[in-house]
Amino acid sequence: MRKSMMAVVAATVLAGTAFGVLPATAAEHQVQMLNKGADGPMAFEPSFLKIAPGDTVRFLATDKGHNVLSVEGMNPDGAAPFQGKMNEDIAVTFDQPGVYGFECKPHYGMGMVGLIVVGDPVNLAEAQAVQHKGKAKKRFEALLGNASQ
Repeated sequence: MRKSMMAVVAATVLAGTAFGVLPATAAEHQVQMLNKGADGPMAFEPSFLKIAPGDTVRFLATDKGHNVLSVEGMNPDGAAPFQGKMNEDIAVTFDQPGVYGFECKPHYGMGMVGLIVVGDPVNLAEAQAVQHKGKAKKRFEALLGNASQ
């Protein structure tokens, strides 16, 4: 009986794998909020992620004095904006394909910004049209250049 039950389970798993019907597991990614990173002072690390729909990004308040929030106009249509509290971690699940810009509110002008591409960058043109100031402008230009690759 035990052998026949094991055979049924094995056959079910193999059939599911062969036909691609087993559910995919979503991944979790981490982004640190830092006073100094590879890109210089006031940085998210990494500042660019390419992920799959359903994946979660955990923003870690590694250094004090930072938060994370979505940039207005840099989310796909219908995607909910997000905003974390100062000095607190936040986990965001990205279900809709597209480009998502994010920033640290107190350090935006210093270029503390980042970009997440979920699946296909369906709203890339709209995200590129958003105007930025200071160092955020230069960093977003570089990040958006990576989005279409």
